[in-house]
Amino acid sequence: MQWIWQQKNWPRFSYESAALEELEAQFLRQSGVVVGTLRHIESDAKNDLVVDLISTEAIKTSEIEGEFLNRDSVQASIRRNFGLDASGKRPTPAEQGIAEMMTALYQTFDEPLSDVMLFQWHRMLTNGRTDLSDIGCYRTHSEPMQIVSGADYAPKIHYEAPPSAQVTDEMAHFIKWFNASQSIPPLTRASIAHLYFECIHPFEDGNGRIGRAIAEKVLSQNLGQPTLLALSHAIQSKKKAYYANLEQSNKSLNLTDWITYFAETILEAQRYSLQLIEFLIAKTKLYDRLQGLLNERQEKAIARIFREGLEGFKGGLSADNYMSITDASRATTTRDLADLVAKGVLTKIGERRYTRYWLAINNELRGK
Repeated sequence: MQWIWQQKNWPRFSYESAALEELEAQFLRQSGVVVGTLRHIESDAKNDLVVDLISTEAIKTSEIEGEFLNRDSVQASIRRNFGLDASGKRPTPAEQGIAEMMTALYQTFDEPLSDVMLFQWHRMLTNGRTDLSDIGCYRTHSEPMQIVSGADYAPKIHYEAPPSAQVTDEMAHFIKWFNASQSIPPLTRASIAHLYFECIHPFEDGNGRIGRAIAEKVLSQNLGQPTLLALSHAIQSKKKAYYANLEQSNKSLNLTDWITYFAETILEAQRYSLQLIEFLIAKTKLYDRLQGLLNERQEKAIARIFREGLEGFKGGLSADNYMSITDASRATTTRDLADLVAKGVLTKIGERRYTRYWLAINNELRGK
């Protein structure tokens, strides 16, 4: 079997541009909607949105690799990186490192890609690691860089990257291509850049997270501003499909199928980001309407629910959740929740111990 980098014309990729035209047009249309919607958000609220989206990306890009981070810690680190007020749990080195890398990606999106930039990202990403030989540089180990599954006695090799001795030259070609490729339509360029980088797999660890950051850098450069894109969230929600498409695409230089898959994933991420923006606008409207109408316990509970984002509490807010958040008695909890329903803050579903509550912001989202 020949891997993609072993083929004669590597890295001269081909694809059917006509098959991608509608996806590219859809991205530009949705980008216009996102930019237009953002204009309705005040600066403080926009800061909250930026922090929320970046922290979501930081958490989800790590989760794809099997690393689970504390949201409050990551968010506090990102707020500090932006010079905003921050409080909360002290971050672990991994949480601080991914927060720094995602902040750097946001702040330097328009700068050319370089070895120096990638090495900085890698050092941030591997903050606190003691198990790696090569940190802040390309891999140097002599053994093959393989993606393997299965038992040690019967491993299945999903992919083998170029030998370490070739990585420096491969990355020089990749970086040159990346910085000269801005005329390629954004979804196509982001898809190629991500796969091209993953095929080289230049680092001892962290290639997936850096590769997804590279795709976001492409899209930001096209828009002329940070994308605020929930790309890793979209990938994590269908992780098996992501890895399956990567594997199917590591043997052929024709990337039409890969670009189609990755472009559709980007569009899904873009739609989710727009939902988050609309959610924030609805949150602002709701707070404006309720100013002075909630007691301290209710304010604390509603703030906690909003922190869960679009999905809210898994399975909905229960009376026990409310009691845990507010330290209220059961009788007080019953009164508070009934009052929140009456004021149109929460929607009640179910009866007795199956009762659950959800934020009632549908009217806010419709601008009513």
